[in-house]
Amino acid sequence: MNGGEIAALIAAGAFAMLVLVLAVPLLRLRHTVDAATRALNDLNDRTAPILGKADLTMGNVNTALGQVQTTLDGVNLQLQKVDTITGHAQHVTANVANLANVVTSVAANPLVKVAAAGYGVRRAAARRARMDEEREVRAVVRERRKERRAERRRAAD
Repeated sequence: MNGGEIAALIAAGAFAMLVLVLAVPLLRLRHTVDAATRALNDLNDRTAPILGKADLTMGNVNTALGQVQTTLDGVNLQLQKVDTITGHAQHVTANVANLANVVTSVAANPLVKVAAAGYGVRRAAARRARMDEEREVRAVVRERRKERRAERRRAAD
């Protein structure tokens, strides 16, 4: 037996191992495909009665829709009457809104002025307090600077 024959035997053995290794996933895949086929068949068997019931339901719905159409025609007649009433109510509402605007403008102007004056006073007081605080802080900073300068002069002397 020469080297080429040994290499051919090794290659044949490797190929056989490859075939065995690939055969396992293929067998598992076959089981998966079989299970999927069974599931689809079962689904098909269950779907047929559901579709029959859905057809019956659709017939009932069509009958009900015919009755609803008749009722809607009556409702539309009543809505035309309501539209007329609504138009009159809209006219009255516009008049009341105009009256409310007049009353609001008469009563609101003094209230707005009082509120604005109160806001201005609060703002001025806050500004004044802030300025007093800033003045105190500046004075403290100046004192500290003077103290540091005095300490430096003493240290230099």
